[in-house]
Amino acid sequence: MYSFKSDYSEGAHPRILKALMETNFEQADGYGEDPYTWEAIQLLKQRIACSDADIHFISGGTQTNLIAMAAFLRPHEAVIAPFSGHVAVHEAGAIEATGHKVITTEGKKGKLRPADVEQVLHKHNDEHMVKPRLVYISNSTEIGTIYNRAELTALSQYCRDRDLLLFIDGARLGAALTAAQNDLSLEDIARLTDAFYIGGTKNGALLGEALIIRTGSLQEDFRFHLKQRGALLAKGRLLGIQFRELFSDDLFFELARHANRLAQKIQLALGEAGVSFLVPSPSNQIFPILPNDIIKELLQRYSFHIWDQVSAERSVIRLITSWATKEEAVERFIFDLKRLL
Repeated sequence: MYSFKSDYSEGAHPRILKALMETNFEQADGYGEDPYTWEAIQLLKQRIACSDADIHFISGGTQTNLIAMAAFLRPHEAVIAPFSGHVAVHEAGAIEATGHKVITTEGKKGKLRPADVEQVLHKHNDEHMVKPRLVYISNSTEIGTIYNRAELTALSQYCRDRDLLLFIDGARLGAALTAAQNDLSLEDIARLTDAFYIGGTKNGALLGEALIIRTGSLQEDFRFHLKQRGALLAKGRLLGIQFRELFSDDLFFELARHANRLAQKIQLALGEAGVSFLVPSPSNQIFPILPNDIIKELLQRYSFHIWDQVSAERSVIRLITSWATKEEAVERFIFDLKRLL
């Protein structure tokens, strides 16, 4: 049984484990005030070309999203997200549990456009309703699509014109930035958003996300929010060391490119075999549409998520490759599926 169910099925890249072992008996201050975390922060500031960014390492994506939004928003303010957005679908109401409503809108192929946000603002126009304040997007999206520079620039400018905050969930930002069609850089992401995070959990780290707060008014007292919500890790060095390894060279991007390459190998082979897809995806998540009897056969040898039912006979499945996915496993999957087809 081989898993294409998630990109965090494996542990961590050997270089990260080696660094954790090598520093294991060194003494360091806690709560992210250690030299490893400081070094990781400096590396990220260089990568985004922003020396005044406020950077914090948090254990997971849901925790990062809820703490950021709870900190950034006033009690009556709300989040705008696409219908498929992680905060709206897959976080057990974590944002609502902080007291902030998530308003969903349709978008296109998992992405939000200024017109989608405008529809929400038009409907929420007085004090009898929550006030939309933060626009949440993810890159790559929940269905594997990515934003290009023109799309993100347009959304960013719209948000600034309407006094809205723009936040990017970057759990799979590595996959987005290394996709063949991508024209965005980390510097672009930092320039065009108020805050975003870089996902390590799904790209070679044991765990951890790097939250980058660009807008000065959102930076104040953020460590208080981390502490209050149980995210100020006593052994913060464990997160800092991992991000130092990922960004001391191009390891972060190399791992993401590997995941993308193998997903695209599957997508190309299946497309040549006549398989259709929910949406073309340039990243490490692909969504083929298959007959249910073939899906049942595949589940005998592979694990993956059944995303949606298209008809009584066909369903969409989600296949995810990771930084550690084996080439031979991908080739075997392609062979088995072609044989079943």
